Amino acid sequence: MSRKQDRILRTKLPERLCHWAIVLCFFLAATSGLSWFFPTFSWMSGLLGTPQMARLLHPFLGIAVFAGLCFMFVRFVKYNLPARTDALWFRNVADVILNRHGAPLRIGKYNAGQKVLFWLIMLSIVLLLVSGLIMWRAYFAEFFPIPVLRLAILAHSVAGIGLILLILGHIYLAIWVRGSITGMVTGYVSRAWVRQHHDRWAAELDAQDAEARK
Repeated sequence: MSRKQDRILRTKLPERLCHWAIVLCFFLAATSGLSWFFPTFSWMSGLLGTPQMARLLHPFLGIAVFAGLCFMFVRFVKYNLPARTDALWFRNVADVILNRHGAPLRIGKYNAGQKVLFWLIMLSIVLLLVSGLIMWRAYFAEFFPIPVLRLAILAHSVAGIGLILLILGHIYLAIWVRGSITGMVTGYVSRAWVRQHHDRWAAELDAQDAEARK
């Protein structure tokens, strides 16, 4: 098998570009948000220039993250719907975390853990958007009573911290599973990687190749 035949396109260019744009915007939005939530991190607002500039740009960066995740939702939701075989992954989650590969887990293009992460991220960004719009002083805050603004600030803070933790978990798993980051940079993974980590998807690809050769 040639090197080219050994490679599988996992993530297309538009999806990769959107992913890395989200990474940049979320990093800037998250660091500016942390700078206000934790006084120890006040220096982080300097990443956007001045504290005043950070307050101006933070909501727009959040909207950019939301827009990017909407695009990713449309592109990836069909791969992140629950499947009966997901139960195998949950029953063997300890082996997955320890990177032990035993019995086939019938994993599709994304495993059960990635699916849970996908839906939690989408839920968090919707909560962040709604609460952020309510508390956006320059445009919408004046239309809401003080108790609603306080609830929005609380919800925004909890959802923001939660999303940061989810993203940190996502980064950790990407580093832990060797080849994942390369796949998101180049778009390609090896057939061996697919067979090792996504056996059901590998079987589907083999069936497609066999059908194409007929």
